[in-house]
Amino acid sequence: MSALNIALVGNPNCGKTALFNRLTGSRQKVANYAGVTVERKEGLFRTPGGRSVRVLDLPGAYSLEAASPDEAITRDVCRGALPGEAVPDLLVCVADATNLRLHLRFVLELRQLGRPMVLALNLMDVARRRGIRIDTAALQARLGMPVVETVAVKREGAAALLAQLDGALPPAAPTDDAGDLHARVSALLAECVQMPAQGSSLDDRLDRWLLHPVWGLLILAAVMFLMFQAVFSWAGPLQDALAGGISRLGEAVSGAMPAGPLRSLVADGLFAGLGTVMEFLPQILLLFVFILTLEESGYLPRAAFLLDRPMRAAGLTGRSFIPLLSSFACAIPGIMATRSIQDPRDRLATILVAPLMTCSARLPVYTLLISAFIPRETVAGVFNLQGLVMFALYFAGVASALVAAWVIQRLRRGEGEHVLLLELPSYRLPNLLDLGIGLWERARVFLRRVTGIILSLTVLLWFLSSYPAPPEGAVGPAIDYSLAGRIGRWMEPLFAPIGFNWQICIALIPGLAAREVAVAALATVYALSAANDAEAISALSPLIAADWSLATALSLLVWYVYAPQCLSTIAVIKRETNSWKQAGIATVYLFALAYLASLVTFQLARALGA
Repeated sequence: MSALNIALVGNPNCGKTALFNRLTGSRQKVANYAGVTVERKEGLFRTPGGRSVRVLDLPGAYSLEAASPDEAITRDVCRGALPGEAVPDLLVCVADATNLRLHLRFVLELRQLGRPMVLALNLMDVARRRGIRIDTAALQARLGMPVVETVAVKREGAAALLAQLDGALPPAAPTDDAGDLHARVSALLAECVQMPAQGSSLDDRLDRWLLHPVWGLLILAAVMFLMFQAVFSWAGPLQDALAGGISRLGEAVSGAMPAGPLRSLVADGLFAGLGTVMEFLPQILLLFVFILTLEESGYLPRAAFLLDRPMRAAGLTGRSFIPLLSSFACAIPGIMATRSIQDPRDRLATILVAPLMTCSARLPVYTLLISAFIPRETVAGVFNLQGLVMFALYFAGVASALVAAWVIQRLRRGEGEHVLLLELPSYRLPNLLDLGIGLWERARVFLRRVTGIILSLTVLLWFLSSYPAPPEGAVGPAIDYSLAGRIGRWMEPLFAPIGFNWQICIALIPGLAAREVAVAALATVYALSAANDAEAISALSPLIAADWSLATALSLLVWYVYAPQCLSTIAVIKRETNSWKQAGIATVYLFALAYLASLVTFQLARALGA
């Protein structure tokens, strides 16, 4: 039996990706389509009948009349017009069975392509619980294509689709869809779907609270506060265990090696630098647990709707909320997510303030400094003081983004038209399989960064910090005579007003490639400054706690709230705006904010005796 190429296509929030995860499990490859920043997800699986299937999870789309780069990719793949992409043998159109009025319109559009199609009615369990009765046989006859029922979140929820794939390929769908698609959808619903009498559904009852103009905002604030408290508090035991394991492994490995440059590279470069970054993986994954859970539950579009009015006061709209929340994980996908914002002024403002969101790459720096300088104690018998400081840093980024957006919108001429159209999907419990796959993908990205760019920069920094060797009779650590030491001393006068010493100045340079590299750089620099190997592979926190003042630590924390220390983010701003001018504006204003805020923080903290 020959291999089959299929493409999953459907509206956003139809459960398409959950079905993709159900079919493929961990056998997935994620990349970008050639020449664009749109994500490409491909998987392989084998049907119960032994047929090999290659499945492509296309970006969600509402129409073949593309309004965004994501929809353009979906349109071109479905038409077989995307260079370098195989023409699908079969389109599997996934539709939300609880919201067929919206989803069937796209099905009819796809049918006009005249390609073999299967309609998968997903969320059928939810539809039955709500009393929605769908005559799949009648719908199949009217559409002229196979119709199967699926429940993507259940183990056997894709059985009917798999059985269909084991059979013969269905004929091309008929293309007699001329006329008003909305009228044809209404006719299909009247003939094939029986809706229950209007009643107070669970969604309605929840929305009375979660979309309330007062209670809804308070609940959202509580959810965000819980997320930032948990990132610091709950991940602590896992982080301590990982740090202890890496430290013991580093001592064992370096202790078994003879003295020399190779031992220094392993102890001072790999374990002191790279190992320090690895310790923060639990916190990063915990942050993603919250973001994925909010996304899977159907809460995020409601939060966007709820925040529309407050964000308009800052010159943004509710549509900016999801890109900005995505930027808590990483500014790059957050900036790319602004494609859903149709107003060019709102989109540009969101792009320019997205780097102010506290991305996961800042977590290692925040955690390192908070652990070293903020005592681990309880406030009001409930809250973790370190978690409160973490929340304050996140809040500072959000507040600054809103102020910056207000200024940007006032500086740009012209009035934008405010329109907010959002689909509010049904509430649902997040599926553990989808959460697990999402976490694995993000852990894999983090580990690739650690073993790729961070490893390379750590080794380079070790070399610059070790050579040239000190002259005979020299006193003090060898790093003082190295290239890195000289660069740090040269930069120190510029950053002295904000409290940065030469070691911090050295760490800022490789930190331009990725923020978390700064932690590895600090660990390497302080390891090479240590008097012996035991100190070199010990925890970094006590070393900086003994060397820095509290004012310096607070200044560096504030610096990382604002500084654009990620060249990839600047590159994505240029690519999404197609303008080096906008990328330059973002770089200049963010560095200026960082220096000014750090200057005020350091001088004020020092005046208060910190």
